[in-house]
Amino acid sequence: MKRNITEKLISWKNKATRKPLIIRGARQVGKTYTVLDFGKTHFAGNIHHFNFEKFPELHSIFDQNLDSNRIISELELAGGKKITPGTDLLFFDEIQECPKAILALRYFYEENPDLHIIAAGSLLEFALKNISFPVGRLQTLSMHPMTFEEFLLTTGNELLAEKIKLSDGPFSEAVINRINNEMYNYFIVGGMPECVATYASSGSFIDVLQLQTDLISAFRQDFSKYSGHSDKRCLNSVLNSVAKKTGEQIKYARLSEDFTNPTIKKAFELLEMARIFSKVKAASPAGIPLGASASEKIFKTVFLDIGLLSNLNGFSSDKTVPKQQLSSAWNGKLAEQFVGQELRASGNDNLYYWVRDKRGSSAETDYIIEKDGKIIPIEVKSGKSGKLKSLHLLLKTFPNVQNAFALTVDKYGEIPEQKIKFRPLFYAGTLVSGS
Repeated sequence: MKRNITEKLISWKNKATRKPLIIRGARQVGKTYTVLDFGKTHFAGNIHHFNFEKFPELHSIFDQNLDSNRIISELELAGGKKITPGTDLLFFDEIQECPKAILALRYFYEENPDLHIIAAGSLLEFALKNISFPVGRLQTLSMHPMTFEEFLLTTGNELLAEKIKLSDGPFSEAVINRINNEMYNYFIVGGMPECVATYASSGSFIDVLQLQTDLISAFRQDFSKYSGHSDKRCLNSVLNSVAKKTGEQIKYARLSEDFTNPTIKKAFELLEMARIFSKVKAASPAGIPLGASASEKIFKTVFLDIGLLSNLNGFSSDKTVPKQQLSSAWNGKLAEQFVGQELRASGNDNLYYWVRDKRGSSAETDYIIEKDGKIIPIEVKSGKSGKLKSLHLLLKTFPNVQNAFALTVDKYGEIPEQKIKFRPLFYAGTLVSGS
């Protein structure tokens, strides 16, 4: 499976002032597969793969001290192969299980700068809470589920992926319908690599839905790893509620009737740390950076993966929703999730939205992003019709905003005097890199 993050890994490998790299991401987004595939393709020497979860006895190597030369010598004995800087890749997998290995990375950088080191882990935020992160001596990359483009490439639709990436349209109705059909498949399958691979080989939604259910169960099993910080029943309740409220402003009290607000808030924060979902904070389009005006109290969420979100919202049992109506199903949640997920994967780890700061007002624009020093609002229209009152109000209120996007099922166009461009939903992933 081709992953876009590989281009970033190549760039990291070729840097003259390279630092050890940590790849952060939720469980099962493809970190291990991608790093090993990258190593096989781009390194002439050996890949030294050490998994701290599978082989906990490796932890003792880091207990004595953090001298990188001693550690390398002992890793060579543990792996049975010499580690050669410049040609080999040293890969620390599930590094969150050995916090001292995270600390040791700074000394690898200082004492063995020619050695290519990649570390990967899920639930990393929990490990980092208890150690001093070596800021300035490490590079980090976030890894997300597979994008729609990666889904198309894996399912044999390379030409469609290329057309979307290289062309701003407009496409004919026939081409739009074909792309939308694949997009609706993606709404169901999502971007978890195992689900995409299963769908690509079997074409079976039933097989995919079972895999998704198993993945969700695995995430729930992870609750035991941080249940000391929160009630497992509350974690489960909040997980289900956030999935159903994706795209809505979050009020802790509405996520569960069985627990107090502080308990619910703690569960929410822990699930966010595990990257099951991420906050989309309300911010002002008045200026950049958007984070400077971001609210800690007014926010909504984007879920980890649209396929898992579909599953949790009952797609497996709700056969009354035709595939072609998925973008407008559940009050348009999937369309908004799709756009948010694509924006995050294309480089917007921190997403924002605009909501009018006035009592009784319902004006809200789904996303606002920064690009080339400019603020770009994005409105997601899940159906073929609907007004853009909130977007017009934003553009009127903030004259510094020069243009905005309205993403619809199939519309192309532009209204220069209103500063609005219309594009189909499937262009969401190109809004940062494209026009």
